[in-house]
Amino acid sequence: MSLEQTERAPHPLLAGVVRRYCGYDHDAVGPTRRREVAQDEVTIILSLGPLLRVGGPDHPEQRYGSFVAALKDTYAITEHDGRLSGIEVDLSPLGAHMLFGVAMHELSSKLVLPLDDVLGVEARELVERLAEAARWDLRFAMLDRFINERVQRARRPSPDVDWAWRRLRATGGLLPVGELTRELGCSRRHLISRFREQVGPAPKTAARLVRFQRTVRLLERNDGGRFAEIAQRCGYYDQAHMNREFRDLAGVAPGEFVARLLPDGFGVAAD
Repeated sequence: MSLEQTERAPHPLLAGVVRRYCGYDHDAVGPTRRREVAQDEVTIILSLGPLLRVGGPDHPEQRYGSFVAALKDTYAITEHDGRLSGIEVDLSPLGAHMLFGVAMHELSSKLVLPLDDVLGVEARELVERLAEAARWDLRFAMLDRFINERVQRARRPSPDVDWAWRRLRATGGLLPVGELTRELGCSRRHLISRFREQVGPAPKTAARLVRFQRTVRLLERNDGGRFAEIAQRCGYYDQAHMNREFRDLAGVAPGEFVARLLPDGFGVAAD
């Protein structure tokens, strides 16, 4: 088995838009299945190799090349037959809104969406150029230019949504939506409408995903001996509440999630 993975931060001009690039070239013996848990970021997969099979609880398994996965309160199972090559781009939801120029709830309504459906011919041309590049650093620089050009032409996020999203992230998803609306001086309906357009889900669901991802990061650094402490720290009523959230958003209980973590940041085994 050969697993090559190269990460790089984006150009400083893209701070707050792109969190990271990750190029990968995996060559395994036989099928490989991974569990993709619910995220508080938008992920683009730029396929440079064979198609990837993607399915979820309410989404029949299908084959995809390049695709986008927006914020959604569910999980997915991915599978490939051995070799897989591509680039993962992790974006903030507001950065993705600027990049794609569409209402984000249209993307969040799907488990994944082919990138061609969002960017059209530009997506195919970008992937072709990435495949022709000889090194990861050249590919990452190409992505910097492509994303920056689109973002510079885009409408900026609404100040109220930008502020509310930052507040949710800063509080680990624990700030009640009612408190957000009071601090902003707006109605709940107004905030929900703006979030659906520029983030994807409503603020309550977005906060749930932020809280869940904070829990995931803590569990990834824990051997399973502090589950009750982590549940309390992340704002769950008790460990049973955290367990229910994990079954909804990861498809497994926290203990099983930790047991299936792959080494060196290669994800979570599905089986």
